[in-house]
Amino acid sequence: MGQSLSRHGGKDPGASGNGIIEKDLNLLISKYMYDRFRELGVPVTLTRDSDETLDQKERVRRVLNAYGDSKDVIVISNHINAGGGDGAEVIYALRNTSTLSKDILDEIEKEGQNIRKYYQQRLPSNPVKDYYFMHRNTPNTEAVIVEYGFLDSKGDDVNQLKNNYEKYAEAVVRGVANYKNIPYVANEESGYYTVKKGDSLWSIATKYGLTVNELKELNNLSSNILKVGQTLKVASGETEKVPENYLVYVVKSGDNLWDIAKKYNTTVSTLMSVNNLSSDKLKLNQQLLIPKESSVDIDITPGLGTKYTIKAGDTLYGIAKKFGVTVDQLKNVNNLTSSILTVGNILTIPTGESSVEETETPSIGGINYVVQKGDNLYSIANKYGVTIDQIKETNNLKNNTLQIGQILLIPGTTNYANYTVKKGDSLWKIANTYGTTVAKLKSINNLTTDFLSVGQELLIPSE
Repeated sequence: MGQSLSRHGGKDPGASGNGIIEKDLNLLISKYMYDRFRELGVPVTLTRDSDETLDQKERVRRVLNAYGDSKDVIVISNHINAGGGDGAEVIYALRNTSTLSKDILDEIEKEGQNIRKYYQQRLPSNPVKDYYFMHRNTPNTEAVIVEYGFLDSKGDDVNQLKNNYEKYAEAVVRGVANYKNIPYVANEESGYYTVKKGDSLWSIATKYGLTVNELKELNNLSSNILKVGQTLKVASGETEKVPENYLVYVVKSGDNLWDIAKKYNTTVSTLMSVNNLSSDKLKLNQQLLIPKESSVDIDITPGLGTKYTIKAGDTLYGIAKKFGVTVDQLKNVNNLTSSILTVGNILTIPTGESSVEETETPSIGGINYVVQKGDNLYSIANKYGVTIDQIKETNNLKNNTLQIGQILLIPGTTNYANYTVKKGDSLWKIANTYGTTVAKLKSINNLTTDFLSVGQELLIPSE
C-alpha cells in the first residue's frame, strides 16, 4: 500500500527561499504521486490535498486511519531541504532496512539530481528511538522521509527543484514499484517508456527523436533485445545551466509553439531562433529556452550611437526596422556572428541620431500567417483570396498537412501588413493609428476578445 504524505501546510510554510515555498512544492509532489500510484492500481491516500494546517498528532492520525499500523504500509513524507547543501537524501526508520531508501535515491539520481545519502537518525535524548516523529509514531509502517534538494543550494538544486520536481516524484514512484514488485507502466511525460508488444529499439528511438545508439546509451543496453513491460529512459535527466534572463519550459502533450509563445508573451519566430529550431515540430519532454520579459531601455549618446537593451520578442530584423538600419549593419557594429539575441543584452545602433518613433510602420508585401487550431489550406486560401496551389508553391509544401503554430507566407497579400504587438498596445490604439476599426481587426485576425499579448502578430488592412 502507498501513502503519499505532504508535509507542512497552512500556517506552517516550512522552508522558503529563491521562489520556492516548501509547503506548496511538497503538495505538488504529493498530488503527482497520488495520481501516479492510482494509475498503477496502488491504494494511496494524501494526508492533505490543500493548503491545510495539520499538527503532528493529526498528521499521524490520518496516516494510521488510512490503512492501519502495518508493515505493509509505506509512508512517504515529502520535504524540501534547507541549510546550504546540495542534492537529495532519504531518511528511513530504525526498524527498517535501507533497501527502499536506496531504491528511491538510485531512481532520483537517474533523473540527474545529485545524491547525498540514505540514513537513519536517532533521538539524542533516547538513541533507541527515531529522531523524526513520523518514524516514531507509526511504529510498524515502512516510513521514509524524502528530501528532494536544498532550496538555498549554492549548486544547481534551485533550478532542478523548480523544473524537475515531477521527474523526481516519478522516480520515487518507480523506486516503490521496484521495491514492492508492482507492475510499472511509465508515464511517458516523465521521460520513460514501457515496452509494448511489437516495439523495437528503432521504433522507440524514432518516436522520441533519438538514435538507437543514444537510446542504448541512456539505458546502458548491450544488446537490441527488449522485453514487454521493460521500462526505458527516453529523455536525459540532466539539466543544463539556464542562461541568465531565460526560463526553461518542458514540452508537454498537446503543446505547440504558438500556444507556448502566447503564454510567455513572445513570438514563434523568437522561440525558433533562440532554440535553433529548423521546424515548428516539438517533441514530448523537449526543453525550450523562453526569454524573460524585460523593459525597453534606450540610451541615446550623441556621437556614440544609440544603446538599445534587448527585450522579450525582439529580433534583429525588428530592431533594424525600428531604427532604420539593416540587419547586416547591426551585426557588423555589434560583432554578431548569428541572429540569436539575449534578453537584457545591449546593442549599439549604428547612428548617432536615431530615436524610437511612437508608432511602428508595419511591413507590407506579404502576410506571415500562423496556423491555428481548425485551420486547413482551403480555409486559409479562401480567407485571403488565393489558391491552395499558390500557398503550397510559396511555402514549398509537399502535401496539405498543417501544424498548429506553423508559419505560412501568403502570396500576393499586399493589401495587408504585419504588426507586432508592443507593451501598452490596445486594439483601439492600433486601429486608430492605422485608420481602421476594432471590429475589422478582430474579424481579420479571428479574435474573440480584445486581449492582446506582447509579441502577438496582427494583420493590418492597408487602406
